[in-house]
Amino acid sequence: MVKQTPPVVCLIGTSNSGKTTLLTRLIKILKQRGFRVGTIKHHLHSFDIDHEGKDSWRHQQAGADATVITAPSQTALIKKTDSQMDPGEIISHYLKDMDLVFIEGFKHSSFPKIEVHRQAQRSSLICRGEKSDPQLIAVASDRQWDIDVPVFPLEAADKLIDFIINYFKITSSSKPRL
Repeated sequence: MVKQTPPVVCLIGTSNSGKTTLLTRLIKILKQRGFRVGTIKHHLHSFDIDHEGKDSWRHQQAGADATVITAPSQTALIKKTDSQMDPGEIISHYLKDMDLVFIEGFKHSSFPKIEVHRQAQRSSLICRGEKSDPQLIAVASDRQWDIDVPVFPLEAADKLIDFIINYFKITSSSKPRL
């Protein structure tokens, strides 16, 4: 494994496989253990985080190429782009101070992957079917698989976190929250 700062892992799977549910559990556990966690959500279609009529929406409607919304506890950047930003570029610009970055989606990326699988959604794995993705490091599923990577039950978020911490050999850069 190539050392990457910060370490990045993609959670991939079909729609409704439980990626977001599992990811929120993983984030909560890591935060309790004192880790700084960044996330990137891949969306296949256009999206809008601005609300019609709000000042920032009006800035965009007037033609602003980039708008930053900031408050004492959060900052958001809305920037028009000609193409989708590469996750590596997003991380290097905005998430480089994180202990770990999760990407939900980007199944074709070269980042290490954890496949989230539900038997009711799909009978086979995406990363171990017709094409075997060498970046697959683990599977979280509601069934057992006889494959070359560890398989974790969907409910075993604590064990999956232990695996991720050990796999990337990461340590917390902040103190645990009480």
